[in-house]
Amino acid sequence: MDIRNITDQLSVAPQLQPADMAELAKQGFRSVICNRPDGEASDQPTFDEVAAAAKDAGLETRYLPIVSGKVSDQDAEDFGRALVELPGPVMAYCRTGTRSATLWSLSQASEKEPSAILAATQAAGYDMAGVVRRIVNGGKTPTNTGDAKFDVVIVGAGAAGIAVAASLKERKPGLSIAILDPADIHYYQPGWTMVGAGVFDAATTAKTMGSLIPKGVRWIKSAVAAFEPDDNAVILDGCRVVKYDRLIVCPGLKLDWHAVDGLVDTLGKNGITSNYRYDLAPYTFELVKGLREGRALFTQPPMPIKCAGAPQKAMYLSADHWHRLNRLKNIDVEFMNAGGVLFGVKDYVPALMEYVKKYDATLNFWHNLIAVDGPAKTATFRVSEPEQEPREVTVEFDMMHVTPPQVAPDFIRVSPLADAAGWVDVDQNTLRHKSYDNVWSLGDVMNAPNAKTAAAARMQAPIVAENVVADIRGSNPKAMYNGYGSCPLTVEKGKIVLAEFGYGGTLLPSFPKWLINGTKPTRAAWFLKEQILPPVYWKAMLRGKEWLAKPEKVSAK
Repeated sequence: MDIRNITDQLSVAPQLQPADMAELAKQGFRSVICNRPDGEASDQPTFDEVAAAAKDAGLETRYLPIVSGKVSDQDAEDFGRALVELPGPVMAYCRTGTRSATLWSLSQASEKEPSAILAATQAAGYDMAGVVRRIVNGGKTPTNTGDAKFDVVIVGAGAAGIAVAASLKERKPGLSIAILDPADIHYYQPGWTMVGAGVFDAATTAKTMGSLIPKGVRWIKSAVAAFEPDDNAVILDGCRVVKYDRLIVCPGLKLDWHAVDGLVDTLGKNGITSNYRYDLAPYTFELVKGLREGRALFTQPPMPIKCAGAPQKAMYLSADHWHRLNRLKNIDVEFMNAGGVLFGVKDYVPALMEYVKKYDATLNFWHNLIAVDGPAKTATFRVSEPEQEPREVTVEFDMMHVTPPQVAPDFIRVSPLADAAGWVDVDQNTLRHKSYDNVWSLGDVMNAPNAKTAAAARMQAPIVAENVVADIRGSNPKAMYNGYGSCPLTVEKGKIVLAEFGYGGTLLPSFPKWLINGTKPTRAAWFLKEQILPPVYWKAMLRGKEWLAKPEKVSAK
């Protein structure tokens, strides 16, 4: 038997035989649903034969025959009712299991998120792309899709989405462009490290979304539920359908706070904070100011995460504050890193290690935060050192800055656009999708092996815009991405190690060494971070002004 688990209470399988019933009972199943009509093939047993064997094995049965490819809304309702009425766990079968999986998907659509349904069926080996609109529509067949159509549809209005829309408009003003995003507020997230250090006010990092959408670009304030790339369609919540000639996917990533047991219930209190959230970054500075002695933990989850240097930036700036107030001798600073290195590009590590020594910080590698007890002020880590058995350790703390695990958004991970790990699957040079020629991606959600930073998106936006316009004109890609990313490592208040690098850790400095030597802490880099980059973000990057980001053209051969 090829049993595929959909939930704890439902499994599906290809055609079952009467002889299978006793084994199903042994495995703990209590009911069987047949979704295959009798006589569909000459070699299949009748339902009566299966039912008789099931009865002998103590199983209940239900016959809900479905003609292949013709699952009606009523069929889905009947299936859902059967799941309620029959004792579970339930086994459902048809010729391949697809009809049974489809019935479950539609029957649950009014109660579960589309992404959860698609993830469950995908994990069982069933593709629900053919009924995704019905799933999004609560399991019902849509009667009016109300299609809108644009030359370019952009999913996500973060740094990458608005920047690429502005760059497209600069190159081809007549394009009809839509941006899909349900958010009301746009955040300058690179500023939150500075908020957590008391340098920036949080309010300066937020603007209304409507004030930033480029002129002439349609903003559709809705979340994406699913993609139909074979039909050039994006399905929105409520089953509205937006069609496109070309699609650009850049919704950012998902901060998976729930992946750490107990974390959500204690964030913002009990000394637990994170600069990865707008409302918590000010609390970071409150904790730093208030801590006079004890243990301060700073965590970093497994890669990938956005701004891989941000977890240690919080540590350096906090320790610098305590150092200046002569409190550091009474504070145990510990960096709990799920990985095995301080920073992924070795050229910057010596300068960073000088500050680790200055602040007498303890580096705990291979420590991944898995649970938090806020009232008890304890954190539990899974320690997975190479060539050793994993173990768990629990550490007490007085303050903890948490960087949450990060994954692609649910609707991306279950889509046809994703690779096996859940990220949008692109060519790392052109940022064009590997399977769909009219789809591109940039920012944190795609799978090119670059740092996930706003600086990377600043460089990627004109490259994608250039290549989309070239495609519209019938040309091959005109621009190539070299993996550029930048991470201004705030090692103390007033100095930054400006890490700039590309694929393979290649150093890609934007400035001459006499101005900013990126492998050393400099005041010039701090001035850049504090005074120059915020207005560049708001007034250049998001408006299509490509300061230090003009794409290099592919040389003609």
